[in-house]
Amino acid sequence: MVAVLPIPQLVAPGTVERRLSLPSFLWRTDTSDAALQVSGIRSSFGVCGEYARRIASEQPERVIAAAKSWLCHQDVDRQSPVLPWESEEPEAKISPVQATTAYLMHLIDAWHLQFPDSPFASQKVVLTVPASFDLDARELTRVAAIEAGFPDDFLFLEEPQAALYNWIHSQGDQWRSHLKKNDSLLVCDVGGGTTDLTLVEVIEEAGELQLRRLAVGKHLLVGGDNMDLTLAHVASQLFHAQGTKLNAWQSTSLWHSCRLAKEALLKPTSPSSYPLTVLGRGSKLIGGTVSISLERSIVESTLVDGFFPRVGREDRPIAESELGFQEMGLPFETDSAITRHIAAFLADHLSESTQQCVTHLLFNGGVFNADSFRTRLIQTITDWGVTGGASSPQVLGGVEDLDQSVACGASYYVWAKHHGGIRIRGGTARSYYVGIESSGPAIPGIPRPLHALCVVPHGMEEGTECAVQSKEVGIRTGKPARFRFFSSTMRTQDQPGVLLRSWDEDELSETSPMETELPASESNGLIPVRFHSKVTELGVLELSCKSTRSDAMWKLELQVREQSGD
Repeated sequence: MVAVLPIPQLVAPGTVERRLSLPSFLWRTDTSDAALQVSGIRSSFGVCGEYARRIASEQPERVIAAAKSWLCHQDVDRQSPVLPWESEEPEAKISPVQATTAYLMHLIDAWHLQFPDSPFASQKVVLTVPASFDLDARELTRVAAIEAGFPDDFLFLEEPQAALYNWIHSQGDQWRSHLKKNDSLLVCDVGGGTTDLTLVEVIEEAGELQLRRLAVGKHLLVGGDNMDLTLAHVASQLFHAQGTKLNAWQSTSLWHSCRLAKEALLKPTSPSSYPLTVLGRGSKLIGGTVSISLERSIVESTLVDGFFPRVGREDRPIAESELGFQEMGLPFETDSAITRHIAAFLADHLSESTQQCVTHLLFNGGVFNADSFRTRLIQTITDWGVTGGASSPQVLGGVEDLDQSVACGASYYVWAKHHGGIRIRGGTARSYYVGIESSGPAIPGIPRPLHALCVVPHGMEEGTECAVQSKEVGIRTGKPARFRFFSSTMRTQDQPGVLLRSWDEDELSETSPMETELPASESNGLIPVRFHSKVTELGVLELSCKSTRSDAMWKLELQVREQSGD
């Protein structure tokens, strides 16, 4: 049986309630006030959860949101105090890793309050992450989890896969009656900050249907946060129409208020309008408020047409801006049309499927609690004609609460892992490469070209290993060196030993380089080696560098787990 643990959290000063989810908001405030404390919950970083989300509209400069998206942002130091991003108060800032640690500490403490005789660190723990999380984001998440008190052997699981496990659990032994061999299932997960896409194929082995992940999408920073900003823009125009011009602080506060409005107006049983109130600031508005009424019809038309437009199968996301200067912040997608991103994803990966079509859809994420979004996406994919001859893709239903499906699916996965239940296969979701500096004459001011050698193919199963068939590569020992690594969700056909001398910009993504000093051998200079790759059961890439002149060997380790594997 899968059960959701209610999480005690502050909902108002002096008021604690147990809720089925912990909103990922952190209010950076002094928690020495008893009215801001939750008994048994550590609050060294501030107040987490529902009250932090509510007060974000009043104190946006002291509330952290979207910490998970910041963990993926390679252009900032994710272990430095940078959040809240727009805050001008240095004492309020902490790192994305610390914010993540705060949320996980709260969850651990909630467990101990209900199960004081069962230490959290002794449990079988699964932590879900976006399928698109790269090596750096997963490693930073691991660091935060261990710091919070997770057991060393906890597992990662991709969120779209967790949602699929939850659907399997909801169907019991009947899940196979909904699918057949060669079906292709698109898991579309649109959450608060990201869109996560996963393509799964139905295969047959030993007379039984099995599931195998074909591909995962890029990390798309477009989701509920973008919708909130869109509504804030619409609302600001409504304020302006009644003669109220909002300042920067009020605009940020309005953004958070619009999130509450969106959630209220897109529920199945929602009101026809929602009041938006912004606190007054400035000489003319001290102590006052300004208000408007936001209509449900405006919200639905604005968000459905803006984020799920009916586009063609050949349409692609609008290119990035060419402006030379851009404000620093999260690298949100230039194109807000989620349907165009889905079209690009299917074009890149659908050919891997036997029938080259989408036959089934599984929705996940709070955005899809609204019927209007689900209906529009079904219509659009049907228009593309990628549904295997059916009139429209079949929607896998039976999941009552999309907000809890990932948590429930992760719990079911642990049970299936230890009791022999169905497992989603797929191995590594990316191909992995090492960066190799080419040889050649030095040219002033121009670095030598970089090549990329494939050492792990897409789909390599955990617990397996392979020799990388390639020419000798020189390795530097006895002095500090920088080792560069790359990954790709696009190049699914590359095999170990394939050397890329060039590649398109969006084909390979670089992880943070590893800087270390390998022990010196008896030789000086570069040592010729060949590679041997192993992906362990724990999802770690062990890259052995074996000398071709002696028995010397050096080992580099990278965390490559996208999910817990088969």
